Amino acid sequence: MWTRTYLALLVVRLYLALQPSYIHPDENFQGPEVIAGNTFAFPHHLTWEFTTNKPVRSLFSLWPVYGLPMLVLHWMWSEIGTNEVPPQVVYYTLRALMFILSFVLEDWAIHELVQSPRHRRLAVTLVASSYVTWTYQTHTFSNSIETLLVAWSLVMVQRILDNKQRSSLLSSAILGCLLTFGIFNRVTFPAYLLVPTLHLLPHFLRRSFSLIVFSTAILLTTSLAIVVDTSFYHPDNTLLNTLLTNPTFTPLNSFLYNTQTSNLTTHGLHPHYQHLVVSLPLLLGPALYLLFSTPINNVPRLPVLSAISGTLLLSGIPHQEPRFLLPAVPLLLSSIRLPRSKSLTNYWLVAWIGFNALFGALMGTYHQGGVVPAQIWLGQQSKLGASMVEILWWRTYSPPIWLLDHSTIRTTDLMGTSFVSVQMQVETALGSECDANKSVGFVAPYSSREMDDWIVKSAEKEAFAFEEIWRYGQHVNLDDLDIEGEGIWGTLGRVVGRRGLVIWKVRKVCGVGTGAGTTGGGLKGIMYRDW
Repeated sequence: MWTRTYLALLVVRLYLALQPSYIHPDENFQGPEVIAGNTFAFPHHLTWEFTTNKPVRSLFSLWPVYGLPMLVLHWMWSEIGTNEVPPQVVYYTLRALMFILSFVLEDWAIHELVQSPRHRRLAVTLVASSYVTWTYQTHTFSNSIETLLVAWSLVMVQRILDNKQRSSLLSSAILGCLLTFGIFNRVTFPAYLLVPTLHLLPHFLRRSFSLIVFSTAILLTTSLAIVVDTSFYHPDNTLLNTLLTNPTFTPLNSFLYNTQTSNLTTHGLHPHYQHLVVSLPLLLGPALYLLFSTPINNVPRLPVLSAISGTLLLSGIPHQEPRFLLPAVPLLLSSIRLPRSKSLTNYWLVAWIGFNALFGALMGTYHQGGVVPAQIWLGQQSKLGASMVEILWWRTYSPPIWLLDHSTIRTTDLMGTSFVSVQMQVETALGSECDANKSVGFVAPYSSREMDDWIVKSAEKEAFAFEEIWRYGQHVNLDDLDIEGEGIWGTLGRVVGRRGLVIWKVRKVCGVGTGAGTTGGGLKGIMYRDW
């Protein structure tokens, strides 16, 4: 029974891993977009983390995770006679890789950290049935990599502590490498390991050679990371001279940046209790109840200490997002126990299944789900009708431009700009002269009712012609909620009832009496054609 349940949950995890949902822009712009641009010369956009004078993102932590798979794909395509790897192949390969890393490394780590065979199956099942594992952990987040690094650092700590008769040199060396890699991946990483690694002090005091190996591993890995980052951020300078005079040490830059509240203001400030009252309930759901009802003497010590220390220390930072607590989720889920009452257990299981089914579908399938398919579709169009075509995006997450392949499309991200400004942007893009052959693409959620009036009025005034050329139904935009103005049911009826992402071809109507408006069914038609 347990094996069948686990395999079924594994299928769910794989299915959602290969869905093109888009949880947060960082899953593209802080990893795949940068490496894909360097490996395949795809069009790419470097965010401020990479372009500031004091860069805060390390390439050292990105190359092993994303660079190596891309290099393998590049080699495979060259072997079959072409160097053009389609970006969608790269995209889904990375998603499959994240699934494999989650399935192999995360589940294996939980298996080692929970030493009681009786509790091990429950821990692995709870982690495997969490929507966080299905979605966040299978996306290309630095937080997802951090989760694996935290778990395996704890495994190494546990192995060192359990092996009291030997120096555990190999485990000490691996731990040193993991700690360094984790810090270069995310500067928040030490928050989860601070308390657990303190347990190693007696071991290192008794076995000094183990401490030497541990320190040497940290030193060598840090040196390699600085070399990789310095060579990336100073490509035109002599590497040796730059290493001596101006080395790039991204964790320090990130730490200094995040200690300035004025910097964090641009990303959003939250109360210090945000993680405790919002993030944890959002990530754990009904499991939060069992977390407080499980006897403290009945839980694995290191995972709990790591999760608590990480949550509390990160709560001291005024900018807080739920994904910052991803490493704590499997650790906490592996530390809870089901109620002794069978009826209470049954009620809890119903709540747990419902919670994860709801958020799994939302975050794994529908959340900004049309952005990636739209970019892939746009990149595949070969008859765009102009040497340079501009695509304007409105009310979506920033579209990853590396998915456009080597297309000449110019992307303009209007984000949450007011509708009046959007209309002005479209008019500006089309130009002051009336050219019936000139068009721009406009991408927006179907839930934006302003588009209905604009299309109708444009047809009445013979100003613009809107042609719907593509639509993707599995797209929900949670950044377009208006509960105060529409009420809960009105908002849900619009955002969920009118879910979908639409691409319109917009052009000016030239000449009086030529006709205007939507073609091919307007809002109701779904057409897939070249421009």
